[in-house]
Amino acid sequence: MSNYIIETRRLDFLFRSGQPILHQLSLQIPAGSIYGFLGPNGAGKTTTLRLILGLLKKQEGSITLFGKELAGHRLDILGRLGSLIEQPSLYLHLSGRENLEIFRLSYQCPKKRVDEVLEIVRLKDAASKKVKAYSLGMKQRLSIAIALLHDPELLILDEPTNGLDPSGIIETRELIKSLNREHSKTIMVSSHMLAEVEKMATHVGIINKGKLVFQGALQELQQLKSKQSAIEIEVNDTAKAQRVLNGHFPVKQINGSRLLVDFESKEKTALLNRTLIQQDVEVYQMALTQNDLENLFIEITSE
Repeated sequence: MSNYIIETRRLDFLFRSGQPILHQLSLQIPAGSIYGFLGPNGAGKTTTLRLILGLLKKQEGSITLFGKELAGHRLDILGRLGSLIEQPSLYLHLSGRENLEIFRLSYQCPKKRVDEVLEIVRLKDAASKKVKAYSLGMKQRLSIAIALLHDPELLILDEPTNGLDPSGIIETRELIKSLNREHSKTIMVSSHMLAEVEKMATHVGIINKGKLVFQGALQELQQLKSKQSAIEIEVNDTAKAQRVLNGHFPVKQINGSRLLVDFESKEKTALLNRTLIQQDVEVYQMALTQNDLENLFIEITSE
């Protein structure tokens, strides 16, 4: 049996207008992972999640969850997963507890489960407050609590930190990590923020214009980033610095008083610094610059 809790093979999807959204998308999401599904807005992330949940009908390819084809086992599969797609649907005039009670009845869960999920998402103290008085981060956590009511093995979260303030982003990120680590949930989380995904994911898939351009463990992505990173050096004389470095550390770019040189290792960076100082070039500052998501797409797709 496959170790992948979600697997898609050569998934294609077109809108009725004929506009292609997904092309030959093959995802492999390991059981027990936090899978960061990265891509810019409009890349096809939400469409992919809707297909995996059966909210859209696939046109080509296959979708397998828990080792079963979605097409023939949809009800069984949906009973084992929870999801939050786009904006949370909540009853604002009711309290957090009352919202959970409504969904508990539809899920036919034990009554004690409401207190359990409130504890998990850290909303027990706010359970009696009307949801309209909740912050956006609290609403997001309540929506995750609803998705957890039937104790699913798999959670699918679409941009769960989108629009949150820094405090809300941290709370949601820590909740996702806790659900994975302490409650043994496999989690697929989409995002357009590379730095945020790096702080919580174990595995990453990157989609751009409907195509999967990278998939692997987080360490593989970080190695790729480090290969494409550069050292930015601020000096008193860029022309002299370039002459000193050429042949040993090829200069990629000069911008005012700053030079960019490929990052190779910490040891090579220390040698670069010594070389400049020994040749009487004053080094004001050195910093490692890493690719943001947009530049990473360009680097990956150009390869």
